Amino acid sequence: MAEIKEIKSVAKYVRIAPRKVRIVMNLIRGKKVDDAFAILKFTPKRGARLLEKVLQSAVANAENNFDMDTDKLYVSTCFVDQGPTLKRIHPRSRGQAFGILKHTSHITVMVAEQAEETLNEDKK
Repeated sequence: MAEIKEIKSVAKYVRIAPRKVRIVMNLIRGKKVDDAFAILKFTPKRGARLLEKVLQSAVANAENNFDMDTDKLYVSTCFVDQGPTLKRIHPRSRGQAFGILKHTSHITVMVAEQAEETLNEDKK
């Protein structure tokens, strides 16, 4: 049996909270690449646009660097890690200052080719 090769693409230090991206990411995990692009295109969240760019990069890596067929690709793994938090100060009344935490994310998407057996089952 052939080894399944996963192709990875990462976007680091993206200025969005990880929990906001995870909502959209759970929609595309395990889906075929074409279906994932359709879901991301019609999802009205900012995380969808960012995920779409990372997914496009992963598909381009698979196609150009590893000669994989884009019709057989699916989203095998995807996750979001928390990046560094930017700490800002918001001035308030009477000389007070409240803190603001601006979260960043590291978005990782991996795609892999489906095996021939699973492709035949999808067509039935």
